[in-house]
Amino acid sequence: MASQEPWQMENGNGNLKGSSKEFKHGRTAHNMSSSSLRKKSDLSLVNKVPCGLVRQLLANLQEVILGTKLSVLFPAIPLAIVAQFFGFAGPWIFGLSMLGLIPLAERLGFLTEQIAYYTGPTVGGLLNATCGNATELIIAIFAMSQNKILVVKYSLLGSILSNLLLVLGTSLFCGGIYNLRQEQKYDRKQADINSLLLLLGLLCHMLPLLFRYAGNSGDVALIADSALSLSRAASIVMLVAYLAYLVFQLWTHRQLFEAQEDGDGDAVSSDDEPVIGFWSSAVWLIVMTAIIALLSEYVVGTIEVSSESWGISVSFISIILLPIVGNAAEHAGAVIFAFKNKLDISLGVALGSATQIAMFVVPLCVLVAWMMGIRMDLDFSLLETSSLALSIIVTAFTLQDGSSHYMKGLVLLLCYVVIGACFFVSKTTPDQGNGISPGIKLPTEGVISA
Repeated sequence: MASQEPWQMENGNGNLKGSSKEFKHGRTAHNMSSSSLRKKSDLSLVNKVPCGLVRQLLANLQEVILGTKLSVLFPAIPLAIVAQFFGFAGPWIFGLSMLGLIPLAERLGFLTEQIAYYTGPTVGGLLNATCGNATELIIAIFAMSQNKILVVKYSLLGSILSNLLLVLGTSLFCGGIYNLRQEQKYDRKQADINSLLLLLGLLCHMLPLLFRYAGNSGDVALIADSALSLSRAASIVMLVAYLAYLVFQLWTHRQLFEAQEDGDGDAVSSDDEPVIGFWSSAVWLIVMTAIIALLSEYVVGTIEVSSESWGISVSFISIILLPIVGNAAEHAGAVIFAFKNKLDISLGVALGSATQIAMFVVPLCVLVAWMMGIRMDLDFSLLETSSLALSIIVTAFTLQDGSSHYMKGLVLLLCYVVIGACFFVSKTTPDQGNGISPGIKLPTEGVISA
C-alpha cells in the first residue's frame, strides 16, 4: 500500500472542496503573492519516522516553520519574549518584536490558504479578507486598550499609504526597469473598483474633519460629539460597502479578481494540493494569531521608549516603520510578480490591502473603540487626511490608462519619500490630545450614543 502524505492521514484522504484546478482558478492576488516566498519542504527524512503521530507532528513543523524563505526570522520571536522577561531595554524588545511579526504575517496567509482547500475558495476568500491584515488590527486593538488613539490612527494611515505609494510604486518601478523593452499592461477593472472604494473611504474621513472646521468654534465639545457620532455612522456605511465588495469579489464578479496563471512554470508545487490537514491548519492559525497578539503588545508598550531612544518621532515610527515591517512579506511578493510582468497580481496585493484597511479595519476599530467606551473618530487631522487624499488621487491618476512604465512607479515612490520626510520632522506624541481633535480634552468614560 502506498504511503500517505501527512495531510491525507489527518483528513482521511482528502475531503477537499473541489479539484485543485478549481481552487487555482479561485486564487486571489494575495494568495499568489504569499506563495512567492514559500519553498518546498523535503519530507524524505520525516517520512522514515515509524510512529504516525510523531511523523505528522514533524511534518507540520517543517511545513509551517521551515516552509518559508523568511524562516530565518523566527528566532526573533523567542528572543523578544526573553528580552521582555528579563527586562531588556525597550528598543531591543521593539526591534525583535517587529522582526518576529514579519514571518508570522506571511504564515497567516499560508494557513488560511491551506484551510481554503477544505472549505472551498469562497470561505477561503472570506478568511483571507478577515485575516489578511490581522497584524494591523491586533496592534490597533492593543493600542486602543492603552488609549493610544493616535498610534492607532497613525499605523492604519501608514498601512494605506505604504500600499498605495511604496508597494505599488516599487512594483511599477522595478517591473518597468526589468521589463524595459516590454509594455506592461494590467486589467483596469479591478483597479477602478478599488479606487472607487478608496474614494468613498476618503469621503468618510474628510467629512468629520470638515465638520470640525465648519462648526461653531465657540462650542468645541459639542462639535467633537457631533463629529464622533458622524464618524460612527460613516463607519457603519463603510462596513456595509466592504461587505458589498466581498459579495462582488467572491460571488458575482469573481473572474475580475482571480490571479493570473503562472505560465512560466514558476508556481510552487505545493499550490496544487494542501501540505497540512484542516485541523492542523486551524490549530496553527490560532497559535500564530496568539503569538502575533503577544508581540503586538510588546510593540505598543515600547513604541514611545523606542522613539525617545532613537530620536525618531512616534508618528514616523507608526506611519512609516510599522507598516513596512508588518507587511514586508506581502510587499516582497508583489514586487516579485512585477518582475515577472504580472502586474495584475501586484496591483491586487497593493490596492486590495489598502482597500481592506480603509474600508474594513479602520471602521471596525472605530466601532470596537465605541464598544470599549473609547472616543475614536475618523478625523485623522488635516495633515494626515491631506496626505491620504493626495495619495489616493495620485494613485487613481497613475492607473487610469491600463499600462505602466518605470516613471509611474518612480513618481509614487517620490511621493512616499516626501510624505515620510513630513512625518519624520513631525513631533506629535501619542498623548497629545485624545485623538479626536488636537488640544481638546474630553472624558473617555462610558459610551456616547451615536
